[in-house]
Amino acid sequence: MTADSDLHPSRKNGLRTTIENGETALGVLDDLYSPEMVEIYGDMGFDFVWQDLEHAGPAPTDAPSLAHLLRAADAADTELLVRIPEPDPATVHKVLDTGVRNVFISHVETAADVERAVKAARFTYDGDPGGRGFANPRASRWGGADEYVETEDHEIMVGVTIEEPAAIDDIDGILAVPELDFVFVGPLDIAVAMGHPGDVAHPDVQEAVDRVVEAAREADVIIGGLGFGEDDVDEKIADGYRILHVGSTTGAARETLQSWPEAFGSR
Repeated sequence: MTADSDLHPSRKNGLRTTIENGETALGVLDDLYSPEMVEIYGDMGFDFVWQDLEHAGPAPTDAPSLAHLLRAADAADTELLVRIPEPDPATVHKVLDTGVRNVFISHVETAADVERAVKAARFTYDGDPGGRGFANPRASRWGGADEYVETEDHEIMVGVTIEEPAAIDDIDGILAVPELDFVFVGPLDIAVAMGHPGDVAHPDVQEAVDRVVEAAREADVIIGGLGFGEDDVDEKIADGYRILHVGSTTGAARETLQSWPEAFGSR
């Protein structure tokens, strides 16, 4: 098998490497879905750019649009972290075959949902045949990549968003799913599901989040989530989070530019 150090950079997962080196990966949600912004964030040194294909952007099956974003990530030495709307094996296949190395899936409710999604991402799974179909897509350099199967199964990271009450109830079972790489805690979605939209500080929401984080730490599963400012990011890193979203393109633009009309208009 090809050693990690011998892999072509375009086939090595920088996000996985960062985490395996004991560091916390920091990234930005690019809610403009712009290859140029992906390059900018990579040049700034962010470990990943989040592409949320659940709420906006191209369809998860829009391989040409994803490929443009991936080329930008490769050019700027960063990774895409792609969220897809549901644990549909066909969508998992399409996203990974396009070349995405880090995918997490929304709206899982049970360990069976999670196992179906994770198995769909692997050629071999937990010592048995996996569920990923074999083709010669972009991820394999159109059939030209050496050790394609072994490399994909080693480098790909698959996670799930914990946002549904049913998933919180089954969190121990979910965390026990073989080869689940990470859980992404979704406090905003948990707040909606619990009847407290927009109120992530509500005690019920915080209790649910704490339950997931504690269970993930005990199961030694990587924790991902949202960072709400520098102090919150520092606290989450200390609490064991290893994948953190620290802002968005439109949020940063709004914060930076909202004072400009008044400031420049007064001249």
